[in-house]
Amino acid sequence: MGTASQTTALTSELLARTRKVIAVHLNYPSRAAQRGRTPLQPSYFLKPPTSLALGSVQTPGVVERPLGCELLGFEGEIALIIGTRARRVAPEDAWSHVAWVTASNDLGVYDLRYADKGSNVRSKGGDGFTPVGPLLIPADAVDPASLRIRTWHNDHLVQDDTTADLLFPFARLIADLSQLLTLEEGDMILTGTPAGASVAHPDDLVDVEVTAGSYSSGRLRTQVVEGSTPLADFGAGPKPDDTQREEAYGSRDAAGLAPLKGALSPDLLKKLESVATATLSSQLRRRGLNNVSIDGLQATRPDRRVVGLARTLRFVPNREDLFTTHGGGFNAQKRAIDSVNEGEILVMEARGEKGTGTVGDILAMRAQVRGAAAIITDGGVRDYSAVADLEMPTYFANPHPAVLGRRHVPWDTDITIACGGATVQPGDIIVADADGILVIPPALAEELVEDCILQEQEETFILEMVKQGNGVDGLYPMNADWKAKYAQWVATGTPGD
Repeated sequence: MGTASQTTALTSELLARTRKVIAVHLNYPSRAAQRGRTPLQPSYFLKPPTSLALGSVQTPGVVERPLGCELLGFEGEIALIIGTRARRVAPEDAWSHVAWVTASNDLGVYDLRYADKGSNVRSKGGDGFTPVGPLLIPADAVDPASLRIRTWHNDHLVQDDTTADLLFPFARLIADLSQLLTLEEGDMILTGTPAGASVAHPDDLVDVEVTAGSYSSGRLRTQVVEGSTPLADFGAGPKPDDTQREEAYGSRDAAGLAPLKGALSPDLLKKLESVATATLSSQLRRRGLNNVSIDGLQATRPDRRVVGLARTLRFVPNREDLFTTHGGGFNAQKRAIDSVNEGEILVMEARGEKGTGTVGDILAMRAQVRGAAAIITDGGVRDYSAVADLEMPTYFANPHPAVLGRRHVPWDTDITIACGGATVQPGDIIVADADGILVIPPALAEELVEDCILQEQEETFILEMVKQGNGVDGLYPMNADWKAKYAQWVATGTPGD
């Protein structure tokens, strides 16, 4: 590892000169996969310089978990320290403006994320919530694409990744930020965290280390203690919930939470993805379910196959006084978009009204970032080209430039609705492909998909026999003779005589 002559100790005097601390939301593919979303562009938030702190194995830093809070999350990160002023620099010149590289820990309390949604002021801005150090690695001596970041929680290695395949290389971050703001000497950029970030409790130790060949930042050590002063009742108080617990720990399982009721098991999801909607429709019809297709829509991604649990949103016909009370602010439409979870499908009831848009590019992007599997609306879509460019499919009646309020009032969420002629309830299973969109009652799904798999196996046999020149009389559907040959084919791979 680096010697004293190769590295420099980070001191409180250096920290005192820091004017800006800028943090990146998502940058490691492993973390993006864990979150279920991959951003197209980097996004950032600010942390106050008063959140900076030092720490080492010899002299651990101390951070308080605010009294009454439960979810103090840690995130090991690589910190870049700017050495020379950067304003509108090109990516190829950006790294030359970095003086030092070191370890950092982007701490935050998930209990307060709701209070400053998006800005993280209170959740990540607390005193001591940005430990850095202890040693500074000279930036001009290392390859920014060959750094390693590791984090230990109570001496257990929980994060271990490299900068070889970042979503946004460090030079791009510096160049991007410098387009609109001046990066000054001493400013710090926290460059994102890999998978494995979790929750620390009082008396826990969290270590973070950055290495580059023979260079090391040394271990940045932080000890967690319980705060002694409760948050005042005139400000936002802690509001931990299971959604925040899942995000803080990285998964429901890691958070000790039971699987979501009605959630698709990986096995059921895989089976549903393997069978065609045409087959599912046949099996639903055999069970007396004929009115379970959402009809008359087109898709931005007709080549995609989508399976997910339904969340619902209902629009009612526009009435000006009701739009005044229900159409503005954080209305039902925005609440639905902002609460859709990974793998879920937001289904909208727009009464087949084609004279306005029911979703546009910004809200569709938000749904994609949230991890939604798809949006389905029997109304129009605004900003069609931008919505069509998203990876997430949207199923819709038609493009239309008008805003929502021309024909609709966003009214309610997660209730039974009608969409494209079908009744949809929250928790129904939606399956969509090039043949159409089906609504499957969850209680039937396991039995249904097993029969679909058998049906498609039979149809594979029938198709093969037709290719060989056999007529369809008695073969499709199979009579007793063909069923015997089919059984032989299943057993041996060749039909009997």
